[in-house]
Amino acid sequence: MAHSEGKPTIAVDVRSLVGIPTGIGVFTLSMLKALADRGVVRCIGMAHRDLSRTEELQRAGVDLEAQAAPSGVWWQQLVLPRRLAGSDIDLLWSPLLTLPVRNPVPGVVTIHDLTPLLLPEAHRLKVRLSFLPFLASTLGKAQRVAVDSKATAADVKARFPSCQSRIQVVYPGVDPVFEPGTSEANSTTREELGYPHGYLLFSGTLEPRKNLSTLLDAWEDLVRTSSEALPLVITGPYGWKSRKLASRIQQLEPLGLSYLGRLPRARQVQVMQAASIFVYPSLYEGFGLPAAEAMACGIPTIASDRSSLPEVVGDAGLLIDPGDGHQLRDAIVKIADDKTLASELGERGRERVRRFSWQKAAREMEEIFLEILAHDGRPGAG
Repeated sequence: MAHSEGKPTIAVDVRSLVGIPTGIGVFTLSMLKALADRGVVRCIGMAHRDLSRTEELQRAGVDLEAQAAPSGVWWQQLVLPRRLAGSDIDLLWSPLLTLPVRNPVPGVVTIHDLTPLLLPEAHRLKVRLSFLPFLASTLGKAQRVAVDSKATAADVKARFPSCQSRIQVVYPGVDPVFEPGTSEANSTTREELGYPHGYLLFSGTLEPRKNLSTLLDAWEDLVRTSSEALPLVITGPYGWKSRKLASRIQQLEPLGLSYLGRLPRARQVQVMQAASIFVYPSLYEGFGLPAAEAMACGIPTIASDRSSLPEVVGDAGLLIDPGDGHQLRDAIVKIADDKTLASELGERGRERVRRFSWQKAAREMEEIFLEILAHDGRPGAG
């Protein structure tokens, strides 16, 4: 086993950090920083190009390497294995769903969800082609398959039963910056947005899987039938198949809808803290981090009753059928009209998300790495 300062050396596939991090990129960045902070293993982030968060990772103590390649898939399957064959790498961890077909070191993969397989219509062809051809090989050869939730574990077991004994749930954490804001700060944010009496909030990439159309239907119905309906704020970048959604958002702006786009991290936290209700009617989530972040801020949360969201939200929020706009509308009205319920949900949400910490997640990943390295590296060992 290669060691640096007595520590096992873990190569980490960090291609999700080449651009502005979203989803898997946020997960990878937070997990790497927590692993570096614990100091039990040495992590080397590797990718086919330089990263957008290089200085932040280096300050945290994460080493970085870029092996130039024309594409991420080319790099992972052809260039990375040659780098891993050196004597200084003990194990490869890929938080980006796949491993090289020919991997010269033990491998651990994190599967966040199986949407490219279960909901292929929710992904670009490029995403499906970079994932699906390598999925069976990855799940057959990985020494451990970490997943973000029990829901994802069940999906993986159902489709790939041979890897059942190697699946382990490692819940992501919630960044501690997501905490309740002060009354003064929240009032300032609301005034800046032009909504002094509060607002509904949705945060996430605007793509079909997030089910924004159902939220817009429910909200438009509310606004047209009630003079007291809360305005709606949407944050997050546009994803694919969002042209019609962008047009509809623009049409609804005169009714009290504000689309703020992708916000800097600090501003995203402020907008989350000042919300009256957070709404997340997604059709499928491997974890549903935005809902957990809202609960950490003490914001009463409405979420879909599908996939992992009941597991994350539990009884700390209201769960609705994401295909039922009337049920979503009624849930919004219920919280908006009942201040006691809103307060109770906020408190329950804060309590529930305490179970989701990056330090806990990093410790559990370390245990996986160390257990594998204590054995001979065969699939299923340990």
